[in-house]
Amino acid sequence: MAAPVVDLDRKKLIRSEVLQFIRSDAAESLTADEILIWCIKNFSPRLSLACSFGAPEGLVLLDMMHRIDPASRVFVLDTGRLPQATYDLIDRVRDRYDKSIEVVFPRAEDVEQLVRTGGLNLFYESVDDRQRCCRARKVEPLRRYLAGADLGAWVTGLRRDQNVTRVDTPKVEIDTANGGLVKVNPIANWTSDRVHDYVAEHGVPINRLHAEGYPSVGCAPCSRAVKPGDDPRSGRWWWENVDTRECGLHVDEENEGSGI
Repeated sequence: MAAPVVDLDRKKLIRSEVLQFIRSDAAESLTADEILIWCIKNFSPRLSLACSFGAPEGLVLLDMMHRIDPASRVFVLDTGRLPQATYDLIDRVRDRYDKSIEVVFPRAEDVEQLVRTGGLNLFYESVDDRQRCCRARKVEPLRRYLAGADLGAWVTGLRRDQNVTRVDTPKVEIDTANGGLVKVNPIANWTSDRVHDYVAEHGVPINRLHAEGYPSVGCAPCSRAVKPGDDPRSGRWWWENVDTRECGLHVDEENEGSGI
């Protein structure tokens, strides 16, 4: 007999034993590898990793998932404003792992309307305008992908010490903002040093802009190098208050969301 399911929002169904595991917080005592093995066992191939190719966390998870299941899926949001270094890395990773990268684009009509009404660089004008840009170029494409890619779960590289808005990030959760998908954050408790140690140990390819002082690389106009010792996220949307420097992708972790 098939395992019973729980209908969270009439869109996504989760087996009761999976839901029980999530609600028990059992994942908090597991390693990142153990969590990935669990989610691949329970959701593959209806599982995909969100990788920005602008932070080492996503590449670490891509490497870890590939070692467990070479057929594991990965997607990237191409906002249309990414730096060339990010596009080069996407191709490098595709060749290195012989992996198809699912590239998700914003809707042309949304970007056209955004630029027509606010200009090409509206994000510098106000927080509202910057969030409008993020919604058109990142949030809507993410929502559309998660709703239409036949997924049961998705994986992110969120870490609790990345930002004040992420300190309560669980390792596994129900993503109510995306139709009740299971959202997996396997390295939520990792430090930046631990991420970089993994990169060095396994030779994981990362964005070349990191070596130029960019700890976090998003859209080119909204990313800059930071001084040694500064908050790694301070190079993203640096003209805003720290409490607003998010773009809406992870609305359960932050009031207004965050970038992958």
